[in-house]
Formats: sequence, C-alpha cells, structure tokens
Amino acid sequence: MTILTGDCRHLMPEYGPFDLILADPPYGDTSLAWDRRVDGWIVLARQALRPTGSLWVFGSLRCFMATADRFADAGLRIAQEIVWAKQNGSSFHADRFKRVHELAVQFYPTETPWRDIYNDVQTTPDATARTARRQQRPPHTGQIDAGHYLSHDGGPRLMRSVIYVRNCHGRAIHPTEKPSALLEILIRTSCPQGGLVGDWFAGSGAAGEACRLSGRRYLGCEIDADMAELARARIAALLPFHGGGVA
Repeated sequence: MTILTGDCRHLMPEYGPFDLILADPPYGDTSLAWDRRVDGWIVLARQALRPTGSLWVFGSLRCFMATADRFADAGLRIAQEIVWAKQNGSSFHADRFKRVHELAVQFYPTETPWRDIYNDVQTTPDATARTARRQQRPPHTGQIDAGHYLSHDGGPRLMRSVIYVRNCHGRAIHPTEKPSALLEILIRTSCPQGGLVGDWFAGSGAAGEACRLSGRRYLGCEIDADMAELARARIAALLPFHGGGVA
C-alpha cells in the first residue's frame, strides 16, 4: 500500500493487472495552468485493467463529451454514472448556475460482458417502512428485465445514483480532493475484498485511505513529489484493516 512519485503513464502499467482503477485527472475545463488533459493515460489504464475489472473516472460533462472517443478507441464501454452532490461547489465567471456536483463514470472492457464485471450491490438503510416490495419495470423501458432488488419493511434499499457527501473544503490537503467516504462506495462496489486498486492521479491519497479502511490493496501515483509525500503520511497514519488482506 503505497504511492509512487512520477507520471502515471510511465509507472503504473507495469504494476497491473488492477481489479479497479480510479482516476481523477485534470478536466481541462479552465485556463488554469494545471488544468490540462493528460494524453494517452486511458489506453494504458485499459491495458493494465483485469478483464473483470472496471474504471471509475471523475470529470465534468464537458470533459466527458470532449474525450468520449478516447474511451471508445481504448476498448472501453460506459456502464453507468453517479452524481456526487456536494453541499457547496464552485462557479466561474461565465456560469449561470453554481456548480454543486461532479460526475463519476464507470467504464469496462468492451470484450467482457457486463454480467462478468465485478459488482457488489451497495445499499442504504433507509427504505420506506412498508411491506416488502419488488421494483416493477417502468412501462417506457419496454421488454427488458424488471429490477430484481427486493427491499424489506424499513430496511435497506438500493443506493441511489445521486450521492450526497460533504466536500473537503477547509480540511483538504489537495485543491481537488475527493472525500474518502465517496471513494469507498466506488471501491466497495467495484473491487473485491483484498483486490488491487490503482489510483492513477492520487492527489491527497484519499483513495488509499478508503482502501485501507475497506480491506483492499492500493497503489497510487502522484506526479507532485510534495503532495505524494503528504499522501503517504496520510495513509501511514491510519490503523491497518485487520482481516482484509491489505499489504
């Protein structure tokens, strides 16, 4: 469980295959000097991914629209997306609405059927108190299978695709840090216990913290040497997860 210092395109591919790859690359949405899209990493990540693994990428809709062909050309297919809703966002001069959300999109290898991709259904303990019910197929979806998740009286329900988690403003060690609680949801969903998570743009090491707490192995890469050292210290300060197979 460590963080490498350097360019993920040069260092990370040799450490695969990864059960799950997390990536929070620069979105390329602004004129800021650091906000430049990183060429070539998607192909390399695809090659380093286990056939049954998947790739979760953070970004804006603008970013995903501009780079959609790169995922397709790399042999990746979109699976689903979640919306991270944060209590306070950011806005730029030309915006008409304050941005209080970001997207995380899941991709998987084109040649692997979706049913074979690792997926552990996540639930929340806040179902409406009523008799057990089975979700019915919405009429507009036509001839596809009905939802299979069964929710019991006041018990767990399937986690919604809009996830509310407070951002890290005021306590972040990286300017675009993601909450470890949010990353842990993605990790538990898409990486088996004891599996290997590759964090290609590690930043603050929040994903390493989430892996240590959830019993997954972790390898991150951060190009900023000072930030990488802070991230290592953050992970090292956590007590190890007992019984989860974390190195």
